[in-house]
Amino acid sequence: MQTTINIRTRHREELIDITGHVESAVRSSGIRNGLVSLFAQGATAGIMIQENWDESVQRDAIALLAKLIPRGVWLHDHQDGNGDAHLKSGLVGPSESIPVIDGHLGLSTWQNIFFCEFDGPRDQRSIVCTILADR
Repeated sequence: MQTTINIRTRHREELIDITGHVESAVRSSGIRNGLVSLFAQGATAGIMIQENWDESVQRDAIALLAKLIPRGVWLHDHQDGNGDAHLKSGLVGPSESIPVIDGHLGLSTWQNIFFCEFDGPRDQRSIVCTILADR
């Protein structure tokens, strides 16, 4: 089964919890055991599995990436001013895979799935969600 999750972003850089969207897709699929593959469409976005207990971890992730990859110093900035967003996306990566176990995401208590926006805000961002069943 394959579906697309569409979200709206509100800030230039943010992590948005999409776990509920993915859980809903798994329930709709009826698959009991298998794998969920998530792919962020866009060269300035990513997918990250991270702690969900409080927002400090997400804010820290954004702050770390800002220190590692500062804004405004890259060759690509001469094109459209978002060289850092492309590099952050490449570092985080556009995809994650999560096991489906007994009809549920195989995440631990403290893990959630986050869409990483590095060049927002955007009216629409798309995440391709592919759910594969094992035999």
